Amino acid sequence: MGRPVVAIVGRPNVGKSTLFNTLAGERISIVKDTPGVTRDRIYADVSWLNYQFTLIDTGGIEPDSGDIILSQMREQAEIAIETADVIMFITDVRQGLQDADAKVADMLRRSKKPVVLVVNKVDSFEKFMPDVYEFYNLGIGEPYPVSASSMLGIGDMLDEVVKYFPKEEAEEQTDERPRVAIIGKPNVGKSSLINRLANEERAIVSDIAGTTRDAIDTNVNYNGKDYIFIDTAGLRRKSKVKEEIERYSIIRAVSAVERADVVIIVIDATEGVTEQDAKIAGIAHDRGKGIIIAVNKWDAIEKDNSTVKKHTERIRQVLSFMSYAEILFISAKSGQRLNKIYSLIDLVIENNSMRVATGVLNEIVAEAVAMQQPPSDKGKRLKIYYVTQVAVKPPTFVVFVNDKNLMHFSYTRYLENRIRDTFGFRGTALKFIIRNRKED
Repeated sequence: MGRPVVAIVGRPNVGKSTLFNTLAGERISIVKDTPGVTRDRIYADVSWLNYQFTLIDTGGIEPDSGDIILSQMREQAEIAIETADVIMFITDVRQGLQDADAKVADMLRRSKKPVVLVVNKVDSFEKFMPDVYEFYNLGIGEPYPVSASSMLGIGDMLDEVVKYFPKEEAEEQTDERPRVAIIGKPNVGKSSLINRLANEERAIVSDIAGTTRDAIDTNVNYNGKDYIFIDTAGLRRKSKVKEEIERYSIIRAVSAVERADVVIIVIDATEGVTEQDAKIAGIAHDRGKGIIIAVNKWDAIEKDNSTVKKHTERIRQVLSFMSYAEILFISAKSGQRLNKIYSLIDLVIENNSMRVATGVLNEIVAEAVAMQQPPSDKGKRLKIYYVTQVAVKPPTFVVFVNDKNLMHFSYTRYLENRIRDTFGFRGTALKFIIRNRKED
């Protein structure tokens, strides 16, 4: 199961982005006193006690606005509400209860999702608590007073939020079918790919970018083995307002990636790999998923002896942070090479779950250190004592050293490459944690 999703919603200018930044621990959302500044939903992974969840910041909801940007922000918030497991409804104690708050509350009631009512800007409980009680009139539950800017009341609020997180069903825990998320920009052929794999018209296929608005699960049986394919809404650049709903679908991709064992990033061969493809791929890379890059519409490309090489080099250049990803040139329309997807999925899952014995691992690292001396600074040289693998999905290694400040990124990459040379790990990221071990 992936992380639960929590959406922050409310009218413009009630402090949603400030609260988001407080919980995320960094300034991710733009904070400004102008309504409508947060136009794109932004997400962050948040930890509270033993819980991890994905937090969505949304644009403010103006229930009756005819303004095109505000109406699109409303639509964006509605998508966040659909996607979320829990909704944090933010209001403003200083502005008091507004008619628009009641309209937002009505929208949230219709969603049938758990709602935690948060009254923000309560910088003094003693001063503002009488005003907080007014928000009981929304009929949506107990109001939780907080101050996002002063970090007051945050713990009680989060304790209430995590109460509503879905419990993992026993059936889901024992479901061992590989889960494969299909992500990419709009109109690159994600739905066509799933339809071809499933041999049925399961997802709507259209030339209109953004036809797929939801994440759809499709079970496919191949050679007696079941696979779950998760189709997602296409992702698109955030630069133009008129691109409308596609730019709001990134959270659906995040949620799909969270649930997946393997992610297939679909790229349009006729357009070539783009910086937007890199942003989309980064979602899967950051979460340590197994990754396959499927270059679709390959049948529409004029080819010579160097076409595959040129496309591969360009992909490796733009997606340089994921040189481990498997690349497959396909055509969802003709079915070209689609049968190879299943063997690649199996290979990537196996590598994403691979464990390496500590003794063998340290032999490889000792050999690598002998071949290339570790970095030094001001006469002090890095010493690597030992390395051990502590987790899978993705394979995660702890490296014990004398001073982790001496472990330069480039040397970590060098060790990673030596480990890959020996064990492969095709299609999966590797994670390294550097720790100090005090010398005797």
